[in-house]
Amino acid sequence: MTQDPVETTRPEPLRSYKLRTAGRMGPARRGAMENLLDRFTVPDGEGVLDLRTLFGRTIPVVLEIGFGMGTSTLEMAEADPATGVLAADVHTPGVAALLLGVDRAGIDSVRVLHGDGRELLQHRIAPGSLAGVRVFFPDPWPKPRHHKRRLVDAAFVGLVADRLAPGGTLHCATDWEPYARQMAEVMAAEPRLALEGDGPHPRPDWRPLTPYENRGLARGHVVTDLLARRVDPSA
Repeated sequence: MTQDPVETTRPEPLRSYKLRTAGRMGPARRGAMENLLDRFTVPDGEGVLDLRTLFGRTIPVVLEIGFGMGTSTLEMAEADPATGVLAADVHTPGVAALLLGVDRAGIDSVRVLHGDGRELLQHRIAPGSLAGVRVFFPDPWPKPRHHKRRLVDAAFVGLVADRLAPGGTLHCATDWEPYARQMAEVMAAEPRLALEGDGPHPRPDWRPLTPYENRGLARGHVVTDLLARRVDPSA
């Protein structure tokens, strides 16, 4: 006698972010979620994204995971309209704020995901297709028992390396020094990446100060930028 197969469920992955309550949003932001999200969104689906179709042209594309309220994302996009930006965040007010900013500035090089950027990277981005990945000021999860929730670990860096085109960059920034050391270690240990300068960089001029960063600086925190470049296997 055969037995029915036992149903198994995949364990829920550890989140690298805290889900915050959306809070109240004014009419402009509510309207952005209702009227602009479809216009600028990453389309739903399970297949690999066609980035040329998504942006309407062939351009280098960077993925930004966690953009807060979108102020620095918007500033970088305005300064570099020739680069497409896939901007992902789970926080609804921040998504709405970025949508409003993109619409008001008439920017056509930004596409917004209201969701988990790591999931997007893992399941919908083709290997070797990104010009860059930006992770600015992710949750540091400072307590030792929570370190396993940090976004930038060896598995994440390996995933990024696979999705970057040769010469593409992973750029991380944090104001939490123990996390900066962990970032540097896992980036240096990934054989497909070359850590530029063998360690921390001063903030590049093209990366604007973020509101979160300003708060950290006001508290005396040291900000660390780390950049690693995808090694060209044919070189």
